[in-house]
Amino acid sequence: MRVVFAGTPEFAAFALKAIAEAGFDVVAVYTQPDRPAGRGMKLTASAVKVAAASRSIPVLQPVSLKPREAQAQLAALKPDVMVVAAYGLILPQAVLDIPTYGCINIHASLLPRWRGAAPIHRAVEAGDAETGVCIMQMEAGLDTGPVLSTRHTEISALDTTGSVHDRLAALGATAVVEVLRAIASGHAPTAQIQPSEGVTYAHKISGDEARIDWRQPADAIDRKIRAFNPAPGAWTMWRGEKLKVWAATVVTSDESSIPPQPDDRAIGRVQIDESGRTLIRCGSQSLALSEVQRAGSKRMSAVAWRAGSQWGTAERFD
Repeated sequence: MRVVFAGTPEFAAFALKAIAEAGFDVVAVYTQPDRPAGRGMKLTASAVKVAAASRSIPVLQPVSLKPREAQAQLAALKPDVMVVAAYGLILPQAVLDIPTYGCINIHASLLPRWRGAAPIHRAVEAGDAETGVCIMQMEAGLDTGPVLSTRHTEISALDTTGSVHDRLAALGATAVVEVLRAIASGHAPTAQIQPSEGVTYAHKISGDEARIDWRQPADAIDRKIRAFNPAPGAWTMWRGEKLKVWAATVVTSDESSIPPQPDDRAIGRVQIDESGRTLIRCGSQSLALSEVQRAGSKRMSAVAWRAGSQWGTAERFD
C-alpha cells in the first residue's frame, strides 16, 4: 500500500517509525511548517520531519490543505491510505476523499471521551482510572468517526501526562500497524460507530489555566500538576516571581502540622514539618512539594530550592 503520513509531534513520530519499519511504502509525510523554538527562537523541524528525513521520505509542509493546489499535490501521490496523528491542520472533506481507503487517525483517548486537542492532559487532570488510543476512520466532525481498533492503559496516581503520552504513543504505533496490515490483506476491521453517550471535549491547554489555585483541594491540585507535566507546567507566584511546580504529594490532615481547618490567610502558606517536608496548605489538606523550578533556573528538588533561598518565616504562594 502507498501510505501518506500526516503528523507533527513526538507522539506522531512513534507511529511513523513503526509504519516505515513494518515495510509499508510511505510515499510522503505531511507536517507543520518549522516553528521558532528554544531560547534562541530558531526555526526548528518537527519530530515527524526529523523522523522522515532520517528515512529519506519526502516531506511536505503546507500551511493549509484547503487550497486546490495542495489537494491536487496530495492526489498526485495516489495514496491508498492516509494516516493522521496529531497533525494540527484541519482536513477538508475533499482531502478525506482522496485516499482509496480514506484517512485513519490515531487519537489518544478512549473515544468518545476526550475528543479534541488535549486528551492526555484532560484524562490525567480529571483523575480518569484509564485511557487509551483509538484508531479511527476520519470524517468531517471533530474526532467523531467510527473506531477501527482500541488499546487501553491504566492511569496511576503517579502518572504524568509525559508518562502516559509515552505509553500511548507506543500503543498507537502498534495498533495502527495492525490496522494497516488488515487493510492491506483485504480484511479491514469492522468500524464501530461511537456511542452518543459519554462524549467529552479535551479543550486546548492555556498558560493561564496552568496557574495553581491553592483554594482547590490538594488532590485536585496534584492532578493538575501531573497533567501539566511536562507542558505547560503548573505554576504559582512566590515572592513576586513565577515558580513552576513539577511534583508534589498529597498530605492528609493527620500527617500535616498545619491546622486542618484553614482560614483564607492560611491558603497557600508554606511550612516545613518535622521531617523536613515543604508543605503548602490547600483548600483541603496539604501538598508536600517534591520538585520545583524558578524562572531562568533548572528543575530542582524542594530541598535544594529552599537551601538556595533566604528562607523566611511567612512564606506563601499566590
